[in-house]
Amino acid sequence: MISTCIIGASGYTGAELIKILIRHPHFSLDTCYVSAGSADSDKPIGAIHPQLFGQTELVTQSLDSGELSQIAEQYGAIFLATPHEASHDWAQALSGKKAKIFDLSGAFRLKDARVFEQFYGFQHQETGVLSSAVYGLAEWHEDAIKTASFIAVPGCYPTASLLALKPMTEAGFLDPNVRPIINATSGVSGAGRKPSMTTSYFEVSLQAYGVLGHRHTPEIEEYCGTSVIFTPHLGQFKRGILATITMRLRTGITTADIQQKFEQHYANQPMVRLRDSWPKIDDVANTAFCDIHWKFDEDSGYLVVCSAIDNLLKGAASQAVQCANLVFNQATETGLL
Repeated sequence: MISTCIIGASGYTGAELIKILIRHPHFSLDTCYVSAGSADSDKPIGAIHPQLFGQTELVTQSLDSGELSQIAEQYGAIFLATPHEASHDWAQALSGKKAKIFDLSGAFRLKDARVFEQFYGFQHQETGVLSSAVYGLAEWHEDAIKTASFIAVPGCYPTASLLALKPMTEAGFLDPNVRPIINATSGVSGAGRKPSMTTSYFEVSLQAYGVLGHRHTPEIEEYCGTSVIFTPHLGQFKRGILATITMRLRTGITTADIQQKFEQHYANQPMVRLRDSWPKIDDVANTAFCDIHWKFDEDSGYLVVCSAIDNLLKGAASQAVQCANLVFNQATETGLL
């Protein structure tokens, strides 16, 4: 068994990681850390996450950041379910040791430190780790992930968007003069566990936010290789993302061409399901799947693709475990089906 720990075990993503890892056939979840001074320190996991009551005897431990280098030599894999700032500040101490690092924050996804500062609001100091970090979009970066020591797990919106976009962008099918338009709606869990009036279930009504400036825009653009117009929305439901992507294709592309590209890439990817009807969030909530369906108008050249994921699983925890499976030479779906 590969010894693992979670740093940041008290949040929603931490809970999903715990659920997966305590049942995984090849990983042993040995420690769950929370931040120093956290009210969740020294508590049974079942007291913090009642859905896990009776399923594990683990008790949270307060993290001493001065012991990060020692922790990185103790475990085979470390999952960082931490704020961007914490992942950034701790990466150097964790890197280059025994442990493979799976960072679920946005701290190491964008390769351009100037773009990072613009969208995340602080200067990136860990350029060495940044340059070596591998972007963990499991279905597209499998070979690089397998040999990586530090994996930047993609964001939830970028995961839903990129899985729908990349068969077309990689094939060179897009009309270069027309930006893809991405409209995506997430449940309130995407904002995290900390209470807020903005994301309170009673206060939420379907609403766009981060218009023409959301931090996931440059992430999507970097990894699909084209500019996009991305508009996220907050919906009054707990979990899941539905992304609808409209793109104009080059003249001469046919429905058969599109079908061939989607099937060519995803036929042997068990966590992506090519559907024969439009997916809905209920189809993927509490699963590690991404469901995709599309329709093409050959007269106008416009393609519409819908992608549905669980933001806490395929958009976070289960994708991190997919990456860990690849790093440790397991099938990508191990422990997720």
